[in-house]
Amino acid sequence: MTALGKLFRATAFRLAMAILLLSAVGAGIVLTVIAWQVISVVDGEMAQTIEAEAKGLADQYAQGGVRRLGAVIELRARQPGSPLYLLTDAAGDPLAGNVDQIPPSVLDHPGFVDTPYHTVEGADRGRRALARIYVLPGGFRLLIGHDLGDRARIRAVMVRALALSLIFFAMLAAIGALFVARRVLRRIDAINVSAHGIMAGDLSQRLPVSGSGDELDRLAEGLNEMLARIGELMQGLREVSDNIAHDLRTPLTRLRNHAEAALAFGGDAAAYRTALEKTIEESDALIKIFNALLLIARAEAGGDVEAQKFDVGEVARSVAELYEPIAEEQGVDLGVETRGALTVRANRELIAQTMANLVDNALKYGAAGEGAEAPSKVVISARRVGALVEFAVADRGPGIDHANRARVLERFVRLEGSRSRPGSGLGLSLAAAVARMHGGAVELEDNEPGLRVRVALPAEEEQPRLPAPAIGGMNGRHAG
Repeated sequence: MTALGKLFRATAFRLAMAILLLSAVGAGIVLTVIAWQVISVVDGEMAQTIEAEAKGLADQYAQGGVRRLGAVIELRARQPGSPLYLLTDAAGDPLAGNVDQIPPSVLDHPGFVDTPYHTVEGADRGRRALARIYVLPGGFRLLIGHDLGDRARIRAVMVRALALSLIFFAMLAAIGALFVARRVLRRIDAINVSAHGIMAGDLSQRLPVSGSGDELDRLAEGLNEMLARIGELMQGLREVSDNIAHDLRTPLTRLRNHAEAALAFGGDAAAYRTALEKTIEESDALIKIFNALLLIARAEAGGDVEAQKFDVGEVARSVAELYEPIAEEQGVDLGVETRGALTVRANRELIAQTMANLVDNALKYGAAGEGAEAPSKVVISARRVGALVEFAVADRGPGIDHANRARVLERFVRLEGSRSRPGSGLGLSLAAAVARMHGGAVELEDNEPGLRVRVALPAEEEQPRLPAPAIGGMNGRHAG
């Protein structure tokens, strides 16, 4: 398609043409109204002039009758630029005046009339006049009028002005539409160039923004935010692929070693059993990792979850009861602190799993080191904060420094101090994914000493209960 064809087919060009066409129609309507008003004013002035002329002739008629009236009319009709006069008898024959011929039926209708006329000189054939017919005693008729040439000239001027304005608007529409279309097409072509670069695989490119704040800028900014999010997801996918390649290699290698060890023992049933148990244990760990990865992927993709109303405090007490034997075995004091109704609408299993992962992390990595002033302690707390329900797991371990708090929420991230302990590095990333899935967020804070992981979820507002209806007869008395 040629450049001119692209301009003519551009939406901006058509929109500009439509706007200017409407402007031209509006200008035509305005000019038409103005012309009508001007003609009305001219007709009004003509009518007033005719009334004044008729009053003067009425005085002459009162003084000398029809004879004097005819003489005055003849005298006035000879003056240059005089009005139109015609005095006839009862039969319609002219007696005086400068009008030679008018339609016969005009004289039969007293009052104002728009009529064609011919003058005595015959030079004004085809002209029209605004006239008033008066009926005098004895059947005489008197016509006083003014030529409508001024009205015709005004109409011609208005028609020319309308035609010139339409031509002007058409030229302006063409120039303006071409300018707007070229400007818009230039920006759209720039966006297309960036889009093709992005489709070619360069996700670092962004759509150009002119800085004008118009609709194209807003669209480009929204698409750039989307591209940034896609870039983050693709980067996360690459990191996950790398992490899976590195972090899952070790458990798979152990799994294979256990199988080889079982084969090496020959016919020893106890060795086979031990090897199979270790194989099952490693397989369960791998299944947990893949389940966590699937859950995180579903959360980041915005997948739907089965939600129901439940109390977060009850979940906290259940998780504490589940991990209490493990905490006692490790010498950790596990406590629960909840206050008030903590109702949310979420997936109970996911929230419970998130809380359990946080408690498991706290028991693994949050134990106070040797020589610590305070004993090891893990606290599960839940409370209502405005429109949110927050639950947190706090420990008294070494904590996580500020520089790594955002990084540990990513998948398979394990800090140097925790690599010697069992784990996959998915606990905090799973908590963050579940929180996002439910419209919440995860924050890591100092527990002084230790780490406090806080999860905020939207609270479910309880509907007020209506009072139960009264049972019984009138005035609350039972019928006897």
